[in-house]
Formats: sequence, C-alpha cells, structure tokens
Amino acid sequence: MKKNKVSIPGMGRRNFLQLAGMGLMGTALPNTNLFAESSSSKPAKLSMQLYTVRNEITKDIAGTLKRVADIGFKHVETAFWPEGITVQKAAQYLKETGLSVSSAHIEIPVADKKQVMLDTATAYGCKKMIWHGWPEDKRYSTLEGTKELAAIYNEAGKIAKDNGLEFGLHNHWWEYRNKVGGRLVYEVLLEEVDRDIFFEVDTYWVKVAGQDPASIVRKLGNRAKLLHIKDGPAIWRASLAEDNPDPMTPVGKGTQNFPAIMKAAKGHAEWMVVEMDKTAIDVFEALKESYDYMVKNKFALVV
Repeated sequence: MKKNKVSIPGMGRRNFLQLAGMGLMGTALPNTNLFAESSSSKPAKLSMQLYTVRNEITKDIAGTLKRVADIGFKHVETAFWPEGITVQKAAQYLKETGLSVSSAHIEIPVADKKQVMLDTATAYGCKKMIWHGWPEDKRYSTLEGTKELAAIYNEAGKIAKDNGLEFGLHNHWWEYRNKVGGRLVYEVLLEEVDRDIFFEVDTYWVKVAGQDPASIVRKLGNRAKLLHIKDGPAIWRASLAEDNPDPMTPVGKGTQNFPAIMKAAKGHAEWMVVEMDKTAIDVFEALKESYDYMVKNKFALVV
C-alpha cells in the first residue's frame, strides 16, 4: 500500500495516517488452474484492500462499499477511514453491505496503539492485524537499525498473540532494495522476527525493487500468509519516495507473472488481496477486471 500526494485528488495516505494516529482509523490469460495438482492445496481466498477506493470513500462510504460488493468481493482489508468515522461505525457500514474483514492495516500496536489494535479487532471480528509499513523508517538503512525495528515488531507480535490475534508485516520496496550488513532488509527481518509474525507480501513493490516476486514468495513459504495482488509497469522511479507511483493496471494486464506467483504461493497463502494505489482507468472498472482475472483463472476463491 502506498499513499498518493498531488497527482490524484482526494485523501492520500498521509492524511489517513494522521487520522489513524488520532484513533479514527478503521483499510487475457488462458484459463489455468495451478491448484488442481493436489486436493489438499486449496487456493487462497480473495479480498480487496479498501485503500484502492479511498477517494471514493471520502465522498460516499456506503455507496462505495456497495459497488465493491456488487463486483463480487465478499471480503475486504481495511486501511483508514475519513475523519469522524470510528472503527465501530466503519464496521457497521461493512456489515450493512455484507462485507467481512479479512485483515486490517494498523499502526504498530505498542504503547498507546495497543488499545487501537484491540478495538479494531473487536469491531471487525478480525484476527489478522498488519503493520502497513509506511513511510520508510530510516533505521532500515543500517543492520543495527533493522534489528531494532525487528525487536519492536516482536513486541507487537507478542501483544497480538497474548490477545488471541495474529500480527503481520506489509512491505514496500525498501525492504527488498536496501542492503544492510551485506543482506537485503527482508532477509534480516526473516531471521530476526518471531515465527509467529507473518508477512503480507506486496508483490508489486517486490518487483519494483528489482526482485522476482515468485522467488520471494517461494522463499518465505508458509510465512507469506497474505499477498497483495497488484499489477502495472512495476518500474523503480525516484518519484516513488515522493508518493507519486505510475498508474497501475487491472491485475493480469501489467508486467507481473501471476501464474508463477500463484504457483509459488500454493498451499501457503491464505488470502490474495487485490489493491491498486493509482489507476489510469475508472477504479471500479479496474477492480472488476481484476476480480474476473483472479476468479476465472481460479487463483483465489470467493467464499
């Protein structure tokens, strides 16, 4: 997930995160079935990150959620809500639309953010709490800093586990681009964070960083419980740090090799979460095309 600065009107990630800090956060290939080899390896379930429609939500929450549901999505991953919308109120909107919460993006749940996580989990009836990871922490530029962050994540993971929840980490490009101590940041995190902490692999940012998403997902194995499914040019640009990404395409129409990614994730990933930070076409059209691609190719289940 990534914010948008001036290139798109509406609410960007920075405003959402400011609200979150105040406690107001809520979130044309052939048909191939890569999962047919083994009856014990079922496809992951399909969800959609509400950050995709953040601008639409600021104008009409109920109407936007209905359009998401009308596409066919039954589950969503939450980000943050407009000012004045508590997680309890957001949960009511979701319930009225028939949408369930697969996972929730939150602030790191330590100190005063612990209760925010607990309130979020209770309101949504959801156990998967995920640190959204934005913006880049400068401690990721050194090995010592990365280990310091890993210790904070471990503290957050313990708090989540002690309260019957699961804690995960969502990446951007720097975890797969920055090297510390001769290793990529994600390799240090994989070694340092507790095994109870899962990874939500944003496959797009992995590719932007110059890595092969399928190889990364394969390496992470059963720790990659959720994948962010997004497509587009996936090219590194300095403007990314200024929150100005290239427009993304519907899933299956960009540069991503999703058949390979899905094969690597088979038997491990629990959720495939469609997301777009910015689109050149109508966002609901892009979501519909992405939904159709994932379902028709049996890359995820709608249940």
